[in-house]
Amino acid sequence: MNKAYLLTGGNTGDRYSYLQQAAEMIQAGCGKIEKRSSFFETAAWGKTDQPPFLNQALLLRTSLPPSELMIRLLGIEERMGRKRKEKYGPRIIDIDILLYNKEVIKNTLLTIPHPELAGRRFALSALAEIAPGYLHPVLKKTIARLLKECPDTLPVQRLD
Repeated sequence: MNKAYLLTGGNTGDRYSYLQQAAEMIQAGCGKIEKRSSFFETAAWGKTDQPPFLNQALLLRTSLPPSELMIRLLGIEERMGRKRKEKYGPRIIDIDILLYNKEVIKNTLLTIPHPELAGRRFALSALAEIAPGYLHPVLKKTIARLLKECPDTLPVQRLD
């Protein structure tokens, strides 16, 4: 079985419900969710004139290879109503593969580790809660260390 670390997020509608629905759909179609982070809220990253995002990191055990997993995750986004209109724009749901085993992958469909992981406090905060000691396969630093060194200054709030 493979270990995939995912980040789910969204900033429109009932954010909690959408993240829970996404997790249910991921578990039904992609594998077993073994860990879930708390929910984290942060101001929008990249395009700041929109509502704050809610994010959650998931550890997924899956038999799917990375490309097939990505195809299924994109299908879940589409079934949930995601429309890709503008880069970094508002969205119901976004599902990213942050890490997949210790693999380094770059093709037309996906890049793993996620290319912007080390520069996004909201992603690192959620991931550090469930995998602080995980060693980034390219940067050779733990997730906890990357969070400590993260240049992103947007405040991230853990919600209970």
